[in-house]
Amino acid sequence: MEKNVGGYDRIARFVLGPVLIIVGAAALLGLFTIAAGTLGLAIAGLAVLVGLVLSVTAVTQKCPLNNALGMNTYRGKETTESTTEGDVGRTA
Repeated sequence: MEKNVGGYDRIARFVLGPVLIIVGAAALLGLFTIAAGTLGLAIAGLAVLVGLVLSVTAVTQKCPLNNALGMNTYRGKETTESTTEGDVGRTA
């Protein structure tokens, strides 16, 4: 999969990902409540999960959802090797 996360999209993921992880973890540890009972635990767990996904996609710059939706915010150069087996070891 080619890189498809860059620019402001990547910055937003770098900011929101850790924030969601911290808020979700704090709620799971009981430092505060998001909602009462099991719903609060489910929301906190979901916040941690979404935060982890955002953080990983920010670091790797590859997002399967962006790929499925045809979105690409990455503007860097992609390096691809076009060396074939016949070119290996050949001198000019």
